[in-house]
Amino acid sequence: MRTQDFSPLFRASVGFDRVADMLDRVMTQDVGPNTYPPYNIEKIDQNAYRISVAVAGFTGDELNVEQRENALVISARKEKDETARTYLHRGIATRAFEKRFTIADHVRVTAATHENGMLHIDLVREVPEALKPRRIEITSDAGVPALEAETA
Repeated sequence: MRTQDFSPLFRASVGFDRVADMLDRVMTQDVGPNTYPPYNIEKIDQNAYRISVAVAGFTGDELNVEQRENALVISARKEKDETARTYLHRGIATRAFEKRFTIADHVRVTAATHENGMLHIDLVREVPEALKPRRIEITSDAGVPALEAETA
């Protein structure tokens, strides 16, 4: 396993502790086959995203989507089926799961829809006006009178 030293990135920055923590979490996560359930992440627009999760076998009532600070948590728990069945092949997994996504500041969930075995979660980045770039007007000092020194 390769280890990365990200300390040069943080020598000249202040307030990016969460970024460092996120990088540490990603680098130390198990990179095993944690692919259940399969999902896609799409960039729809400059500030719009969609996460699509394959949730075959789950009803909308068995799915849960929560946004907690900078995390999106998708979970599902199947109710126990007491019906006795004999499967010749069982390829549709309906085991419980919890999938976590780290989302950036100012990103919020706008909708969640469940159709045809897919859970679609729409997200949008809404940067507050105070954080958007703004143009500063530059004035000329030609029209500003010079301050005169007071004489006593």
